Formats: sequence, C-alpha cells, structure tokens
Amino acid sequence: MELTGRIIAVMEPRSGVSARTGNAWMTQEYVIEVPGQYPKRCVFNIFGEDRIKQFNIQNGEDITIQFDIDAREYQGRWFNDIRAYNVIRGQQPVAAAAAPAGAPVASPFPPQPNAGTDPFPPAQEAGAEGSADDLPF
Repeated sequence: MELTGRIIAVMEPRSGVSARTGNAWMTQEYVIEVPGQYPKRCVFNIFGEDRIKQFNIQNGEDITIQFDIDAREYQGRWFNDIRAYNVIRGQQPVAAAAAPAGAPVASPFPPQPNAGTDPFPPAQEAGAEGSADDLPF
C-alpha cells in the first residue's frame, strides 16, 4: 500500500535492546497528511537505525510512503502497526497535481469498438421467412 502527502510531525526516535535476542533496535514515528477536501492524517513508523538514516524524513517534506499494515494484541487490546518500507521523493500529493479546471478528463474505461452514436445493434427485418432464428410459436 502507499500514501502520498506531506510530513506534518517527526517524533523522537526510540531505541532499546531486545530482551529475547539481546540485539539493539531503533524506531521512529512520523505523521503524514494526505490532502483532499477532508485531509486525512496517518501515523507510521520506520524500524531500524539504518533505514531511519537512509530515508532521512524531514518535517514539511512531500513524499510517498510504501507500507505494510499489521495488528498485534497486548493485554487484551489490539493495536495497528503501519510500518513504512520505502520512501519516494519528488511526487506531488494528488490534490496539488490535479488538472486545472476546464481541462478534459480522460475516462478510466477503454473505448469500445464500434461504439457509434447508436447504443443498440440494428433491428432485423420482421417477417423474413426462412430466417434461422424464426420460432415455431
């Protein structure tokens, strides 16, 4: 899945050591706002110090994130985890990239062959004897 929008908040990174494996870990959360008539916001995280440094997400930046969604249970409650695995820069949000007013809009459906002005096929002549589709009743 992916979202395109503007980063409106960058949280402080969190880190620790896994009790199970003893390996160090780091995660950082961000808030992205997707434009539209009613803008939507989504909190996502990036896991791993190397990815956090590689993506180097800054507040106010327009980006597209590719992410996975997972849920986990903790003490009888469920929590969503939206983890970004890729960041693409240089794409504008959908509302900002919209065509100007009055511009022609392409149809999402491909054109149909023989799509003339008449939506129905021509009628067959009535009373033609010997026709293959005559019914006996």
